[in-house]
Amino acid sequence: MTTVGIDDTDSRTRGMCTTYVAHRIATSLEVRGHDVARVLLVRLNPAVEHKTRGNAALALHTDAPVDDAFAVARDAIADAAEVGDDRTNPGLVVAPGDPAAVPDAVADFAREAVRDHHGIDDALARCEEVGYRSEGWKNGRGRIGALAAVGAWRAFDGWTYERIAYREPSRWGRERDVEHDSVFAAADAAYPTVWDTVDRAAGETVCVPHTPGPILYGIRGDDPAACRDVAARIEGESIAAARTFVTNQGTDAHLRDADALDALRDGRAYRVDGTVTRAPETERGGHVFFAVEDETGRARCAAFEPTKRFRDRVRDLRVGDEVTLCGEVSDGTLKLEKFALRERVTTARTTPTCPDCGRTMESAGATQGYRCRDCGTSAPGKVAVPIERDLDPGWYEVPPRARRHIARPLVRGSWDAPTRPER
Repeated sequence: MTTVGIDDTDSRTRGMCTTYVAHRIATSLEVRGHDVARVLLVRLNPAVEHKTRGNAALALHTDAPVDDAFAVARDAIADAAEVGDDRTNPGLVVAPGDPAAVPDAVADFAREAVRDHHGIDDALARCEEVGYRSEGWKNGRGRIGALAAVGAWRAFDGWTYERIAYREPSRWGRERDVEHDSVFAAADAAYPTVWDTVDRAAGETVCVPHTPGPILYGIRGDDPAACRDVAARIEGESIAAARTFVTNQGTDAHLRDADALDALRDGRAYRVDGTVTRAPETERGGHVFFAVEDETGRARCAAFEPTKRFRDRVRDLRVGDEVTLCGEVSDGTLKLEKFALRERVTTARTTPTCPDCGRTMESAGATQGYRCRDCGTSAPGKVAVPIERDLDPGWYEVPPRARRHIARPLVRGSWDAPTRPER
């Protein structure tokens, strides 16, 4: 068995897609009589500075000899990669042996590439250490993701699927022709096995990208047959090719468990507990900010405008609520992907009312409590009164239109509290 890892062949402005380059490599190997057991689509740390558009690296598991696989992959990258973009720096790594038995150093590298940071020197040193062949174009930074993709099959256990349909090359760069109602009908028929195909509340076809490039749509789910079936039900322009990828999308593989708030660092994503200490406020641009604390420190949290209706859930938080937060830390701010309300505040401290006349009492002076101006009755301080809460304990998430590829949707199950999945 041989593993071919590739990364960074696409461009934010010029198009292309690394999944398409991987598809071309797989097709070329199959035409030559080689078997391709699977193609992995591995989403790496979404918080790194030099990420590609979706920060995905690809790996092919094939029975082709290393030399043949390397030559086919090198030619495909050289032909298709958008190296004219200053930010595009393709990389190729080819490894012999069972992908489930890569060295510890390679599996560790893959885990760190999803949850932490690597430099190109790290990748080159690791390839030399284990004897892998590699090649880079321009500065070759894509070899970081390529090596991570090589190690991913051993590094991670949770996998989902995506069926990607590719456009006829003559239509690249033009508006996509996908029949809106057919996407919603297909999505409804397969939900929840197939998820994040559409955003029902927003009326958006999430599976259809808006960037230039070869992808017509991508259907994600827990079962490859169901993904293929949904794709087959969608009506629209003709399809040039399609392939099913095995992927870490929808798994939360990027989240690190943090024991305390003082452990949070920029450029990484966490699952962490805290208590709300500053009530949510909506600031310019529609972004919602609040703060949480624990015994070690404090963190600023945000639900940004693109998360739309999720912000209403965040606005319902109150000072004193105990929460679990999931998201990336950037510039010291935890950008929410989802949260769980663990313990909610059910009372509020308020100025007492006079038991005789029912009027609100007034302050009697510093440390002197409250007094009714008319009746002369008094109270030692504010009193606790029950409050109604619209927000029940449990998990809440951003809508499909705002979800990161790697973030786990609540509909996938296995949560430690009630969930309210967004559809």
